Amino acid sequence: MASLSFSDLTFHWPDGTVLFDGLDAVVGTCQIGLVGSNGAGKSTLLRLITGELTPLRGSITVPGHLGHLRQDLGMRTGQRVDTVLGIADLRAALHRIERGTGEPDDFDTIGTHWQVEDEAVALLGKLGLDYVAGSAADLDRTLDTLSGGETVLLGLVAELLREPDVLLLDEPTNNLDVAARARLYEVIRQFSGTVIVVSHDRELLDLMDGIAELRAGEIRSFGGNFTEYERIVEQEQAAARAAVRDARGDVRKQARELVDARTKLDRRARFAQKMQDNKRVPKIVAGLRKNAAEVSAGKLRNSHIEKLDSARDTLDHAEELVRADRQIRIDLPGTRLYPGQDVIELRAAELANGPVVDLRVSGPERIALTGRNGAGKTTLLRRIVAEPPMVAWRLLPQRLDVFDEERTVFQNVAEAAPHASAEQIRGQLARFLFRGADADIPASALSGGERLRAALATLLLAEPAPKLLMLDEPTNNLDLPSLAHLTQALAGFEGALIVVSHDARFLDDIGVTRTLELTPEGLVE
Repeated sequence: MASLSFSDLTFHWPDGTVLFDGLDAVVGTCQIGLVGSNGAGKSTLLRLITGELTPLRGSITVPGHLGHLRQDLGMRTGQRVDTVLGIADLRAALHRIERGTGEPDDFDTIGTHWQVEDEAVALLGKLGLDYVAGSAADLDRTLDTLSGGETVLLGLVAELLREPDVLLLDEPTNNLDVAARARLYEVIRQFSGTVIVVSHDRELLDLMDGIAELRAGEIRSFGGNFTEYERIVEQEQAAARAAVRDARGDVRKQARELVDARTKLDRRARFAQKMQDNKRVPKIVAGLRKNAAEVSAGKLRNSHIEKLDSARDTLDHAEELVRADRQIRIDLPGTRLYPGQDVIELRAAELANGPVVDLRVSGPERIALTGRNGAGKTTLLRRIVAEPPMVAWRLLPQRLDVFDEERTVFQNVAEAAPHASAEQIRGQLARFLFRGADADIPASALSGGERLRAALATLLLAEPAPKLLMLDEPTNNLDLPSLAHLTQALAGFEGALIVVSHDARFLDDIGVTRTLELTPEGLVE
């Protein structure tokens, strides 16, 4: 089978920003993890592959049929499951034939797909969605009855039903519980075509055959999984940092030697002038000596200047090899809670999907809220804020709908923090990587990773500062460096945390003290 390839791929945004300029790369028939910082162009590259965006120059060769699981899925809450799966017309034709009201066109529509309902239900079951569509009748359900994780899996089933040769997956494990992730991993393992995965899920990236790093408009390929990629990059960075230290030392050395040389030359020149002034040597001899000294001094001075310039060039090259990735730097407010201080008190609270829960939170507890997709974790968070909690709180929802879409990032934060000056707000936004004109982008124009940063900024910079943070899948769409900084910030937060996440490593890193599983019977410690 031919390989997915890019030839002279060039793409600029309408404002003139260059994303790719003459990109050449080949991806074989294997499973590749595409990594890079937020804004590097990972999702844009996938959209170029699908033809959703058109390059300014160059070409992309895609072998066979293409499938694409988008990060935002592009689904409407009122859509039916069979519409998302792309089988609504097939089912309608099939049902008309079964009722005896079919037309000749219905037979043409169905073709050989007489078992389409059974195939769809079986594939949904393979991904653990048998409780979404355990029978053909359940294919009539609408998306507003599904959780975020169920919707992601449904989108993957829709792509697999089209039997693609190349499968593009943009953050496929967002919102998935542990069991669902395991099933998705197995489906990807069994896929026989080319897979390109954009993800911050380290476990998923460790299943890949190779890693492709997108950086500064270029793709660099690494053999092995993500752990091997990290090892190689860290070794290279250690060598690069050592080279910078050596180069800086050489620059200092050459600068000192140039100063010493100039000092000696100046001393010689003063001595020669003194000798001439005292007429200790004939004038013609003094002139010859002076000319010779100037030539010698010029050569010596030029030699030291060249050495210093060379040392500086070496330092510049060494510094270029040291990565200075843009990363979120969050200073969470000092909102300390004391042991025993009441935060939440829920008694016999009945959730819309059935469970009745009791929940008491006191002091700076760190609670991981777990449960299968569709168990009602998001519903429970909404129930908590409906009471409301006994302290100042902020909720980061899964859909990140915390701001006015038509307002800029700056305007959203300014509304949430009315007593902060414009300079203070812009200074804080810079820590979330919204620097200069980036802070004036409308929320509706933000990418997935940018939306999360904007939502975090809007919540965490709001007044009053939160003593309780409730985060619903906060690691979705974060690049790995930003994930590390979010982890560090939350690890130092002195208030209470309730975090819905299926990322076990993330939960460990932020120091979870209690884990509560939401079941049909309620919360289980």
